Amino acid sequence: MSDDLRISSSQIIERYLSMELVRVTERAAVSAARLRGHGNEKAADQAAVDAMRRELNRLPIDGEIVIGEGERDEAPMLFIGEKVGTRQGPKVHIAVDPLEGTTLCAKDMPDSIAVMAMAEAGKLLNAPDVYMDKIAIGPGYARGVVDLDASPTDNIHALAKAKGVKPSEISTLIMDRPRHAKLIEEVRKTGCSIRLITDGDVAGVIYCTEPHKTGIDLYLGIGGAPEGVLAAAALRCVGGQMQGRLILDTEEKRARALTMGVTDPNKKYSMEEMASGDTIVCATGVTNGGMLRGVKFGKDVIETETIVYRSITGTVRRIHGEHRDFGKFKLD
Repeated sequence: MSDDLRISSSQIIERYLSMELVRVTERAAVSAARLRGHGNEKAADQAAVDAMRRELNRLPIDGEIVIGEGERDEAPMLFIGEKVGTRQGPKVHIAVDPLEGTTLCAKDMPDSIAVMAMAEAGKLLNAPDVYMDKIAIGPGYARGVVDLDASPTDNIHALAKAKGVKPSEISTLIMDRPRHAKLIEEVRKTGCSIRLITDGDVAGVIYCTEPHKTGIDLYLGIGGAPEGVLAAAALRCVGGQMQGRLILDTEEKRARALTMGVTDPNKKYSMEEMASGDTIVCATGVTNGGMLRGVKFGKDVIETETIVYRSITGTVRRIHGEHRDFGKFKLD
């Protein structure tokens, strides 16, 4: 073994795996992008899953998927409990969404991404595939300026005060769903502007990491719990704030959550409880969006854009890839 490989698990995550994760999400994004705009959500999702699984299994890790994708819509999955990697490296837990925004990809709409997070074993919330009520803001605010248990009106006024602006100068992102009708009505009464999205609430929360670029100050509403963990991991890397509560509104959901270690069905999770320790989050654009450019297919070059977050250093890297070896994107 070379000297470069005689390092601790955390150093491996730092020195080697960060770039390897970029390759994982790049492969998934390119595979999905080949079906961009074709109207076939499941085919695009399957292509992303197959590519991500293949690349994960090449990594020198003893990995386990603790956040998988697709149970609710019966899509192809990298399933919870699946073992990945060569099994010869550090024990790590992984959260994945090989194609966040399957509908966005199928319709070639903005903000479809391939995204994953990797952390030391035991540091990611093993969330069941249910819904989660969420609130998130970006960095630069005192702890507790917003709270999931406060009303949307109170949160908007508190955030506006902390930012030194009027509520009408706060911009909130909410998923456009019938379940959010009352929420949207209340938020609009404050004078706050709302950006509605049809899908992609991982990207929606991550928008809060760069409010000066995205124009989004606050995320509110109900979305997927697995997506919530992925988003919390990214937000934590830049010092934002997020809280979430699982929506366990049936006995079946409560029983399933209990098998995954959720003993308090009403618990309000902090960002740190959803993602702790040394965590890396990597996302590659599939379609063009406000955060990332989508895959661009040229005659001789495939271009990708990827953002990488690392919690232990607070580092954010943007990687523009130009790929001339098209063969690496083919499944074996």
